Amino acid sequence: MNEFDLKAAEWDNNPVIWDRAEAIAKEIKKLIPLNKHMNALEFGAGTGVTSFILKDFLKEITLIDNSPEMVKVMENKIKTLGVKNLKTINVNLEKDDLNGARYDLIFNQMVLHHISDVDKIISKFHSLLNPGGYLAVADLYSEDGSFHGDGFIGHNGFDIVKLSDQIKKQGFTDISHRKCYTINKKISETVTKPFDVFLIVAKRSYLEFFR
Repeated sequence: MNEFDLKAAEWDNNPVIWDRAEAIAKEIKKLIPLNKHMNALEFGAGTGVTSFILKDFLKEITLIDNSPEMVKVMENKIKTLGVKNLKTINVNLEKDDLNGARYDLIFNQMVLHHISDVDKIISKFHSLLNPGGYLAVADLYSEDGSFHGDGFIGHNGFDIVKLSDQIKKQGFTDISHRKCYTINKKISETVTKPFDVFLIVAKRSYLEFFR
């Protein structure tokens, strides 16, 4: 089991998870013209909190995660609530592909800083989107490493200008970003520190299909 397998059963009990997801979903709805014809993909969905918030605004959402225990929690919630337009896949998109799948929206939150090869995953997002499809990524601005603490091997947040450039180089256009949330996290017994979260939105251009 990885760390997220171990956390899965209690994940939804953290009010910050819900509060953050609500804030991110609100900004996604502001910046992207969601409609009931759109098929979406949530990458690194965890227990699917954001997808459950957005499900009534989209035709279908596929929730993928590489944690089997997180996927089990999602499946139980979907079954218990009788939700018809959410489906799950246990897959590691860093290593595997979703053959033949295409989406109108791909979104994720607090996942990218765990990804070793950011350029590769952004390229995969691009290939999975339909022409005119949207990408929405929420994550931490650059921080000093205290969010996760010693031993963390991912990214200590992102320089938003550099990340925008990485996304542009993978073929995306219409890139915009804004602060969407602040996590007040206890980093020691006596210190609580604010960590700002951005939402960056980009689009796969129609034009590349007519060149």
